[in-house]
Parts: sequence; C-alpha cells; structure tokens
Amino acid sequence: MSKIYFVLPAYNEEANIAETIQQWYPVVEKAGKDCRLVIANDGSKDKTFEIMEGLKEKYPQFIPLTKPNQGHGPTVIYLYRYAIEHGADFIFQTDSDGQTNPQEFAQFLEASSRYDCVMGCRPVRGDGKDRKMVENVLRTYVWLFFHVWVPDANAPFRLMKASVVEKYLDLMPKDFNLPNAVLAACFSKFHESVTYINITFKPRQGGVNSINPKKIFKIGWKAISDFWKISRKVNQKK
Repeated sequence: MSKIYFVLPAYNEEANIAETIQQWYPVVEKAGKDCRLVIANDGSKDKTFEIMEGLKEKYPQFIPLTKPNQGHGPTVIYLYRYAIEHGADFIFQTDSDGQTNPQEFAQFLEASSRYDCVMGCRPVRGDGKDRKMVENVLRTYVWLFFHVWVPDANAPFRLMKASVVEKYLDLMPKDFNLPNAVLAACFSKFHESVTYINITFKPRQGGVNSINPKKIFKIGWKAISDFWKISRKVNQKK
C-alpha cells in the first residue's frame, strides 16, 4: 500500500482548521496506517496552531507543523519537501479553508493506479467570477512561458507521485508563489503520466481569505519575472 502524505498549508484558519482535520482524517486513516495528514501553520496571527496542537493526540496520524510566515506558495513547497524527505510515495495537496470535498479523494486514489499525477480541475468556482478570471490569466501565463495548455493550473486538489514532484522542485526558488502552476506546466511539457478530474470547489467555509486583490496583482506581476526565469531552466532541462 502506498505511503501518502496529505499536505495542507494553513494561515489564520482558526474558523476552519478543526473541521478540516475532522473531515480529512478519516480519509487519511482509510488510505493506510503509514499515511499522514500534515498541516503547516504559516505563521498565523490567530489560534490556528494552538488548535492544531490540541488535536494531535486525538489523531495519531496527524502531524502539526509551524513555521514563519512566507505565504501560500512557499508553504506548499516546504510541505512537498517535507513529504519527500519523510519517504512519501505519493503527495496529496489541498487547502485548509474547507473549499474542497474529502469524499472526492477516492476517485483520485483509484486513478493513481493508472497515472502518476492526478490533478483537480474546477469547472465551477464557488469563490466567485473574479477568481475564475485570475485562474484564466494564470493558464495564459503557463501557455506563454511553457507552451502547454492545462485545464486548471493551480487547483489545490492533486495526488502526485513524490518522485515526479521531486524532479521539478529545484526549478523553483523556495519563496516562489505559484509552485502548483509550474508543476502542472512541467507535467504536461515533459509528458508525465497525468490526468485531470473535475472537482467541487465551494465558497470559503469560514474566516477571511488572506489573498486580496492587491496581493493577487502583486503576485501576478512578480510571476511574469519568475515564470520567465523558470521557463529558461525548463528549456535547459529538455
């Protein structure tokens, strides 16, 4: 049975984190005794980590981590490296804000017997038309810089073979904001065994999204430079 690390970044999620752990933990248990639920607190200013710490005895396959605040993307990279360093066979990444559905993991697990990377695709976004527009811009970036078209560049619902993720992590600086988009681009560009499955994407279940329009613009502007640098590395890798 595969050793799957379920990795979730968390920032100021005190309104969601207990329910997120409660919902995902049975999925982790069912996946196998060597599987782990790993949540990294990204320097939250609320009680996110205290709640996580308070639940670790109740859920023995749950690993709460904490680190200085760096942002969503760098925390995802940190979690991917943590999973690889601890011998994960597969890495499943989602977020801790309650927007994804744990019941949909089963079809990803089934598909992983045929594909190395099973990626989520959000045909409908419960977080609004503005976020859908941002996703379309991101997909356009991926096309312009990597010359591949992906159904969803940044969906936080993906089950990936750890050895495949490891191939591409060093292309990105540790503070990179959009690692999932680059991974999606690389999986397609280098013809990894990848498929996309539609998922439900609900509105945020509680709290306030830390990524506001100002931050989105800043991340998007920086991404132009970052994508150009990474695309040069990708072309050298070919």
